[in-house]
Amino acid sequence: MDLPREPLPTRVEDTPPLPAAYDAALDGGLATLGLVLTPAARLAIDGHARLLLAWTSAINLTAIRQPAAVALAHVVDSLSAVSLLRERGIDRYLDLGSGGGYPGLPIAAALPAKRALLLEPVAKKAAFLSVATTAVGLGATVEAAAVRAEALALDGRHRGRWPAVTARAVASLAELVELSFPLLAPGGVLIAWKRGDIAGELATAERALVALGGGSMEVRPVEVAGLVDHRLVVAMAHGVAPSGFPRDPGTRKRRPW
Repeated sequence: MDLPREPLPTRVEDTPPLPAAYDAALDGGLATLGLVLTPAARLAIDGHARLLLAWTSAINLTAIRQPAAVALAHVVDSLSAVSLLRERGIDRYLDLGSGGGYPGLPIAAALPAKRALLLEPVAKKAAFLSVATTAVGLGATVEAAAVRAEALALDGRHRGRWPAVTARAVASLAELVELSFPLLAPGGVLIAWKRGDIAGELATAERALVALGGGSMEVRPVEVAGLVDHRLVVAMAHGVAPSGFPRDPGTRKRRPW
């Protein structure tokens, strides 16, 4: 007979502490990025990682289970966009497909963000994000919602309102342009985490940029040991996205860029 599963923790203090290897990996990555975290930001980021590792045995939040690997592949990779956002004076953003909370939650702690909306259409993952944001003290500024970007783009409170959209390991670059540009204010930016050879994605995304009101792209490498093939694609919206976008998932699949 299967025994009832223990309730998943909702407080950081009810999770195992992180090992020294996590701290070493995170400290090394932060030093390379030239990023200094406040004590409160570090506590929030570490607490999120602790909850992620505690929950992921029950909910598939990440395939990465080693704390040091979480520090580098999730936390440091996420924080690689902080300086870029600060350069542009951005402290409000929407994170597409947040999953286990990367990059949206660490960025919110590090900036710090005045407002961040983490979109995660899978309800149980969105539930984790809600628990985590409250547990690490970010509940006043960070919200998780089990909503798709297509639905949010129909809401006048969000369409054309956001200065930035972030997206990590979510979709092709062209699809991200289609999903994010209707939510961006003119001059707003999509920051997409990519790795490997993305020449084909960039070429396809150019077509999407034209259709979505015009825009420009630049690619920034992430120069951190262990993340050598990672880069950030920054796509800026120059105009207003036409009302027919984003298309529904079925149409996007039938008529890709």
